[in-house]
Amino acid sequence: MTDHGFSLRDVVVRRGDHTVLDGVDADIPSDGITVLWGPSGAGKTSLLRLLDRLDVPDSGSVSYGGTPLDDLDVLALRRRVGMVFQRATPFAGTVRDNLAVAAPAADDEAVRRVLERVSLDASLLDRDADTLSGGELQRMCLARTLITEPEAVLLDEPTSALDEEPRRAFERSVLELARDGLTVVWVGHHEAQVERVADRVLRVEDGRVLA
Repeated sequence: MTDHGFSLRDVVVRRGDHTVLDGVDADIPSDGITVLWGPSGAGKTSLLRLLDRLDVPDSGSVSYGGTPLDDLDVLALRRRVGMVFQRATPFAGTVRDNLAVAAPAADDEAVRRVLERVSLDASLLDRDADTLSGGELQRMCLARTLITEPEAVLLDEPTSALDEEPRRAFERSVLELARDGLTVVWVGHHEAQVERVADRVLRVEDGRVLA
């Protein structure tokens, strides 16, 4: 099986005089859903952003599939590793327009298939993205990431602004994607959700990953 996992070795991230991540050593395997769990301000999102080179460490190394991220082209990496942010941000236009931003050459079959993967009906394609509910919008953002066919997806507290029903719908979509072989790294801090979705948990506290 192809290795789509991440490794961090002695990673340090500083913001001015504050050490955000302090000597982090962690392995994130390619199978299933790995949740980065811990209190707000612990360093979870900072760690996640390293995996897509949205940030780079002050010292230490981060690897993907056994290759240091420094040796990978950034744009090529981000085609392989997609990210869904905490706040769902649509582009102007319809759902179809939003998907076309990520994959201009995608045909109707590909577009409908990716909506099906996130449990959205194809009838939404010509809806203005601004008219979607919060849950629909977050799943559209997930579809926009998936249409580029990444190997891994990073989720930064993607359900924090959702009510219970759309939160569960998003969870079901991601669980199905993980069963289909997608590598998922999910930042969370709600214990009940972690119990529902996690195949493994890395606890992040005070800038360190605890066993």
